[in-house]
Order: sequence, then structure tokens, then C-alpha cells
Amino acid sequence: MTTPSGHTEAIRASRVIGTAVYNTEGQNIGTIEDVMLDKLSNNIMYAVIGFGGFLGIGEKYHAIPWSTLDYEKGRGGYVVPFSRDQLEAAPVHSIEELTGDDGKSVRDASYEYYKVPPYWY
Repeated sequence: MTTPSGHTEAIRASRVIGTAVYNTEGQNIGTIEDVMLDKLSNNIMYAVIGFGGFLGIGEKYHAIPWSTLDYEKGRGGYVVPFSRDQLEAAPVHSIEELTGDDGKSVRDASYEYYKVPPYWY
């Protein structure tokens, strides 16, 4: 799936995990903790962005549709086209919720909230 700027090169998940993520105002909103894969359609369901907590305790996670992340080399991280207010109001999940129902309920909520066309239709 291409990014908004047209990047289509393959990348190892290990290079993506730990990469900083910024919002439209240039503020660091967290890092990519993981990516959820849809094994049946061979797509990336969403990126898991971690924020809050201390040493993993109390941390919550945003599920952000993969197609909305755009890597900016100058920042050394991904930028999402969402404001701080949008991100603060977004659904948050525990690690257990991310994988419950095969990730579909979190995926659906994320795509609906961010108004991103679903890849699974």
C-alpha cells in the first residue's frame, strides 16, 4: 500500500518498530510499537503507536491506519495527517484489545474514527 507521498519500497518491520511518529504540528506523538498484519488479505491492518505510561506500565495504544503514515526523511520519522486534538480524542486500547477479535474491532474503530477508506472491501 502506498503512502500519501507515493513511497512503495518494501521495508522490514524491525526498521519500522521504534520509529518516531509526529502529528501535523510537528509534535512527537509517540513511537511505532508494532504493526498488525491481516494474514488473510496480506495487508497491514494498522500501526500501533504507544504513548503515556512509564516503562510500559499504564501505556495505552493508538491504532492508526497504515496508509496514513508518511515517512519524512528529514524528521527521521513518520508523520500522520492528524492534529493534536484529533489524536487526543482518538480511541485508545490496551495491548489485549489490539489482538482481541483478531484485531478487527480495533481496526474498524480506527478506520472509522480517522475516516480512512477501508482496504478490506
